Amino acid sequence: MSTSLLPPLNALRAFEATARLGGVGRAAQALHVTHGAISRQLKLLEDHLGLALFQRAGRGLRLTAAGTRLQEACSEAFSGIEDCVRALQRPAASPALVLGCSGSVLARWMIPRLPALQAALPGVHLQWSALDGSFTETQATLDAVLLLAQGPWPRGWQVRELAPERVGVVVAPSHPAAHRLRHVPPSALLQETLLHTSSRPQAWPAWALAHDLDPAQLQLGTGFEHLYYLLEAAVAGLGPAIAPEPLVAEDLAAGRLVAPWGFAATGGFWVLARPDGPVDARVDALADWAAAQLQ
Repeated sequence: MSTSLLPPLNALRAFEATARLGGVGRAAQALHVTHGAISRQLKLLEDHLGLALFQRAGRGLRLTAAGTRLQEACSEAFSGIEDCVRALQRPAASPALVLGCSGSVLARWMIPRLPALQAALPGVHLQWSALDGSFTETQATLDAVLLLAQGPWPRGWQVRELAPERVGVVVAPSHPAAHRLRHVPPSALLQETLLHTSSRPQAWPAWALAHDLDPAQLQLGTGFEHLYYLLEAAVAGLGPAIAPEPLVAEDLAAGRLVAPWGFAATGGFWVLARPDGPVDARVDALADWAAAQLQ
């Protein structure tokens, strides 16, 4: 035997419509039932509660105090149910794709291209996470990561190589080194004080070895925690820096920086990687877009 105090739902619906519309006949029309059916439901409800919900007022009906309280409760309850059903029937928004990359890549390469990305992939909603390092445990909690890295690739990751990494020396035209380094071999850089970053400590030594120079002869000056700050310092004319080509391409085009010896491959790659798991078409679409942008 049910112990619920709730009256039958049909009776509550008939009561709510009668109270809201001001009459049995109007309620019958709204609910597509007969006048008698509404009257029976109202009587059933009053018998269930042991209370009068309406009083006769001439040829119409007027709510009693109990009826007024019940109408307020019914209106709120039915409105809440309708809102819930409407929300349930609304198409669910696709969850955001959480993409990690270094703050430098995010600020200098990705953010300027966001309008193009949104136009190319309007159905892909991104949430950005600025993270340093490569293939870390923290990055493994994300949907994908955009990295500058060098193989072999670790187990547990699916890695898509987008483009070879190319780096070069850059300096602001206003800095004296910009004039001294024109039309001279890379060994001339050994006479300059170099800007560097702790986030890529091997960048300068690797560049020196690639140009048959002794890394021990490099003169490192002001250091910066992140590559982004290093490049801002270079644009400000504080000295020569070393940078991946895509991160300074706009500065080179605008004349804010010059690259005396151009750019050379490091053996590393721009990669879009994701932890092993189910295929996500959004990651593949993002990789295609990024590869095209890096060409």
